[in-house]
Amino acid sequence: MDLHFRKFGEGKPLIILHGIFGISDNWVSFGKRVAELGFEVYIPDQRNHGSSPHHYALNYYALVDDLVEFIEQQQIEMPVILGHSMGGKVAMRFTLENPDDVSALIVVDTSMRTYFAHTHHRGLIDAMKSVDFTTVKSRNEVQTHLAGMIDSPRIIQFLMKNLFRKEKDLLGWRINLDAIDLNLESMYDGVFYSTVFNKPVLFIRGGKSSYIIEEDIPAMKKNFHNMDLVTIEEGTHWVHADAPEEFYGHVSQFLKDMD
Repeated sequence: MDLHFRKFGEGKPLIILHGIFGISDNWVSFGKRVAELGFEVYIPDQRNHGSSPHHYALNYYALVDDLVEFIEQQQIEMPVILGHSMGGKVAMRFTLENPDDVSALIVVDTSMRTYFAHTHHRGLIDAMKSVDFTTVKSRNEVQTHLAGMIDSPRIIQFLMKNLFRKEKDLLGWRINLDAIDLNLESMYDGVFYSTVFNKPVLFIRGGKSSYIIEEDIPAMKKNFHNMDLVTIEEGTHWVHADAPEEFYGHVSQFLKDMD
């Protein structure tokens, strides 16, 4: 699958993988800052997201295969891989399947365990699907409609990144909501490998998030012996958006310490 992607800078390769409902655009500002540290930053849209192709299959086997193909197509060697949420599980799976082909790993607010299904995600899908684009003609109207179903203005703005103009007078969602709806349960799957990755690994969690809890840490250390875990106390699951400077500080220091 030919993934749409953005690319910044020159130097050591670093791949950033967004989470569910995300898009490469969410990471552009951060990617440009990291590029200034001497990295060639790749930010793909994963399948069914952003401007990448749509496909009925959406699971971690397919997402990892897409990453394998992307790395081969772009002739990327020994990348650092950073992944948030769904992207973090893709990054962990790829790394444990290919431990000799990754130089370091950064996982943002997701652990290795299987999560219970979150009605929150289903609610977001339902809200987005409920927009009637035959009657709604402007971004403001879409935003107002979502505000009647979603409490968080920040999450509404996050979802609005997926809005685009399909035709002159017709808006639509760029994201493949049907495929995500159909396959949502598989997005909660855990990461279970016997492989050990001994190179540097940084886990970053939000202090207000429950995606990485203390009980998760032993399993993480079993596969990632050279790992560190930092907590951004005021961060939620979208810790990189909640505290961008603190987040960048942890990532940039980790990357500098690799040298």
